[in-house]
Amino acid sequence: MTDTALMTDRYELTMIDAAMRSGTAFRPSAFEVFARRLPGARRYGVVAGTGRFLERLAEFRFGDAELAFLREHEVVSPELLDWLAGYRFAGDIRGYAEGEAYFPGSPILVVEGSFAEAVVLETVALSVLNYDSAVANAATRMARAAKGRPVAEMGSRRASEESAIAAARAAYIAGFRATSNLAAGARWGIPTMGTAAHSFTLLHDSEAEAFQAQIDTLGVGTTLLVDTYDIEQGIRTAIEVAGPKLGGIRLDSGDLDEVAAEARALLDSLGATETRITVTSDLDEYAIAALQASPVDAYGVGTSVVTGSGAPAAGMVYKLVARQGDDGEWVGVGKRSEDKASRPGEKVAVRTLEGGIAVEETVLVTDDPHVLEQAATRGRALQVPLVERGEIQERWLGPAGVELARERHTASIDELPAEAHRLARGEPAIPTVFR
Repeated sequence: MTDTALMTDRYELTMIDAAMRSGTAFRPSAFEVFARRLPGARRYGVVAGTGRFLERLAEFRFGDAELAFLREHEVVSPELLDWLAGYRFAGDIRGYAEGEAYFPGSPILVVEGSFAEAVVLETVALSVLNYDSAVANAATRMARAAKGRPVAEMGSRRASEESAIAAARAAYIAGFRATSNLAAGARWGIPTMGTAAHSFTLLHDSEAEAFQAQIDTLGVGTTLLVDTYDIEQGIRTAIEVAGPKLGGIRLDSGDLDEVAAEARALLDSLGATETRITVTSDLDEYAIAALQASPVDAYGVGTSVVTGSGAPAAGMVYKLVARQGDDGEWVGVGKRSEDKASRPGEKVAVRTLEGGIAVEETVLVTDDPHVLEQAATRGRALQVPLVERGEIQERWLGPAGVELARERHTASIDELPAEAHRLARGEPAIPTVFR
């Protein structure tokens, strides 16, 4: 059993079962993924996980094992089991390019197909996009706070195994330079990094022996962890063993601002003026920003990035926004509850720019999806084809898709106004206007 097709909530299948009985299961429908607000009152969000969702979609099949489970537990009727046995998504999906900035109400993903074939994708779409975007939302803030200094993701031990791999991917798309996770490197070509932990130093009879062993293996350009015992002595020992051409040292404890300044002064006095200083130890975007005036060359971030830095889910939802009636006419539909309303009708989004800077997220609404291709009359179109008649657009997959998303993120973030990059809680950097 691959479980891919069972990455769904039971009610998605029971809805299809009931809709088949009422004769509405195969009405052409359009679902939309959007967020009502930005988590943590942030100024913008980052779409991440689109490529992973498409990979899951390619595997979304009800094989013998999955059907046997549903049959044994009497989840659905025999008629629905027969339909699920041949399930292949044959509709269209368009959405924001992975890496793109988004705002409240942005139509991040639009899934068009029959109600049955589209509704069953709700959980897998949201579970991927909500987590990956939460990580990217945190990572982009950290990367911007670093102001060009490299930031590496090293949070694998603070997340479940698959989440750790996904987090490395999302962080890289949002501006991190590397990851410690080898699986992420193997799957998506993300640069990997890592040298040694405190246990390596403790294994040896002396700090000098540990440093020598690491240099003998990795070369003098390696980074030595110097705070296992005493930082000042650790730095002196590192330079004694490696010489002034040592690549870098890592600091993982203490008041990093003060310790980094003292370490820089000591390294310079020992002639190691080119030796880089990397800091770790529970960093987040605020800690990185606080170290701007410190002589720090690189950062390593773990727990905060893989947990979304206080916002572990992006708050996205998957809602039916349009369907065809029995007369063949499209009808916009949506919830009307006061705090969870959804805007009816299919949507196309453009980002209105003035002098190359974003000033508005313009969302055009229609009940007829066939009008959408001609609806974007100004600004930069935000939605791109992801799946056409069931065929996944392969440019969004694999390592090439990750690099494409990383490029899109850089270009998208550079368009945002300066206030988008403030770390304090606030309103979205640009308004979302529905027309």
